[in-house]
Amino acid sequence: MKQTEFKISPAIIWGSSLFLGLLSSVPHIAERQFRAPEAAVNAGLTATFALLMWYFNIYMLRRNSRIKQQHGISYKRLVSSLVFGLVVMLALAWIQQLILSHIHFGPVMLMVEVRGILINLVFYMFLHLLQRNYENQQVSMELERIKNDNLGAQYELLKQQVNPHFLFNSLNTLKAMVESGDPDAVDFILKLSNFYRFTLESRKLDLIHAHEEMEILHAYLFLQKARFDGGFTFTNELTPPTLNTLIPPFTLQLLVENCLKHNVVSLDKPLPIRLYEADGHIILENRLQLKSGNNSSLGVGLKNIELRYNHLMDQHIEILNTGSVFQIKLPLIYEYHHH
Repeated sequence: MKQTEFKISPAIIWGSSLFLGLLSSVPHIAERQFRAPEAAVNAGLTATFALLMWYFNIYMLRRNSRIKQQHGISYKRLVSSLVFGLVVMLALAWIQQLILSHIHFGPVMLMVEVRGILINLVFYMFLHLLQRNYENQQVSMELERIKNDNLGAQYELLKQQVNPHFLFNSLNTLKAMVESGDPDAVDFILKLSNFYRFTLESRKLDLIHAHEEMEILHAYLFLQKARFDGGFTFTNELTPPTLNTLIPPFTLQLLVENCLKHNVVSLDKPLPIRLYEADGHIILENRLQLKSGNNSSLGVGLKNIELRYNHLMDQHIEILNTGSVFQIKLPLIYEYHHH
């Protein structure tokens, strides 16, 4: 997993160091006899120590991160930081003694070492927490990217689904029409060609207008009527405003295909299929006359459509089975809402 480098703003490093330097001079300001040189030297040395510890801890943090991934506090790095801090503070205390020779070295040494340990611990824990938060964010972003890539790949597969059984049945129907000299054979070939042209054009799109989807559906219905010869009826009651809404390509075609696949379609008992709108939904409705053995199957078509609505709009289709009527309700997708 490729990550950007963990960084701390220079403004934070220098600003906090200067602040700690000024803070360390507060006791001098509170004394009755304020000595500006002592306060300035003390503030400068403390700020210098803070700067050095900032950069040392950041260096150790990046070095350890490149070597291996840490899942807790690195005590080895903590000890190294404390030892380095003690050495640096000892050197700075010695410099302070050289500059302010009238100050007794013993008490000064004790004070600066305690101060150095506290500052070092605060910096180390702060950087440790920042690093853990940064790494967690990187992992979350990578997981989200992988999830989106996976969903995108699944969606592309959904868009590219073409039922091979439909092509096989269509070719068988065409063969029978040609052998019998049916005059509609030429129209059948043209509609079949148009249907697969729609397939190639629409598979590149996530959404199309409902009136474009109806062109796909009409081509599909023509092919199916030639195959079933009056074994079903189709009624379209969609109004022009609804036809201007958006819909995933081949949604209605898949729904009608699902109806014909799972129900008895015959001249003795034609299957009625109705398409209309109500309560902000496009509804496809058919009478239930299920084939034997298909009582519990909802079909690949419904699963495909549910996944596409969930992926594109984070919405779900509604399925209603009363025992005599089967309904699929598709949420209306308005173009301005989508954009």
